[in-house]
Amino acid sequence: MYFKHKIFGFIFNLFSKSKVNDNQIAFVVDDKNSFKGNFQYIKREFSKRGDFDFVFFNKNSLSISNIKKLAKSKYIFLNDNFLAIAFMNFNKDSKIFQLWHAPGAFKKFAASSSDNKEEIAVIAKASKKTDYLFITSENIKGFYRDAFRIDENKIKSFGIPRTDYYFEDKDIKKLRENFDERYPIAKNKKILLYAPTFRDNEEDNNVFNYLNLEKFNNDLSEEYVLALRLHPKINQFFKGDIDTKADFIDVSGYKNEQELMLISDLLITDYSSIMIEFALLNKPIIFFTYDYDRYLTKDRGFYYDFESNVPGDIVKTDDELIKLIKEGSYNTEKHNSFLKMQFDYLDGNSSKRIVDFILEE
Repeated sequence: MYFKHKIFGFIFNLFSKSKVNDNQIAFVVDDKNSFKGNFQYIKREFSKRGDFDFVFFNKNSLSISNIKKLAKSKYIFLNDNFLAIAFMNFNKDSKIFQLWHAPGAFKKFAASSSDNKEEIAVIAKASKKTDYLFITSENIKGFYRDAFRIDENKIKSFGIPRTDYYFEDKDIKKLRENFDERYPIAKNKKILLYAPTFRDNEEDNNVFNYLNLEKFNNDLSEEYVLALRLHPKINQFFKGDIDTKADFIDVSGYKNEQELMLISDLLITDYSSIMIEFALLNKPIIFFTYDYDRYLTKDRGFYYDFESNVPGDIVKTDDELIKLIKEGSYNTEKHNSFLKMQFDYLDGNSSKRIVDFILEE
């Protein structure tokens, strides 16, 4: 296990004595499409501060030129797991920062959701190479400490850059017009964004086993349109089944998920971390948890009691879901307390705080 990671480490270490370029900043990406969110905002903030060289390190490429870019970078930013760093010996002048791709903490992840001793050991080893991990609140510091097996002193609750998006001036009317032009079925209707999480149990991943789309459309389609955003693994597995359904929009491939949240009127989800980001918009959230007992038994579990903490209504059947949407009376009592639990700052300045901290170090 971790053979490729060790190969990465072996090749990287051949160049680890390279002179570091003090103006070079590396972003560790999966491909060109993964340069978004946190990375975009960090790049923009650094660009305001001086003449920096930005490079992209593809974590799926073992090419020498790719690895040399990383070895020569002063600041290295991660947005997800890159466990190969556990086997890399970095120059003492290089600094590694984990931004993490999602705000807050609710569903267990990383070492907190693993029983694999080797995996946990590698996560801990990678965290020793990480200089700082940035999160959204002091309240969740312990969860990130356990998930990454990282020294708590390395965790800074300055917020994460991608949330700055929601505090910018956006022409929402124009964004919605563009959406309607792309998806004419949505015109003059409210958007119900349905974003279920990925489950380890394959059967439960097919949402149409639990959501009768014909009944849903018969009751709601005059006022609403369903925009379905599936996890890539789910979308690929059930693509044939999804394509046979009508009267909904498949936005699984929509490039800007933040824009999608901004123009949606309501979120339907289950255990997905999207609930934390969507809560910033102060719009209704419905938790459609058709497999709640099975999920608790077979999947990851949560840091908090689910039913008493989620910022919205919980329904278990599609009948309950349809009834709640038709009535339009949503429970928002826990919304403010949820935001306070997940975020220390709601000001759109997370990128600035992080870059200020890095440059003052």
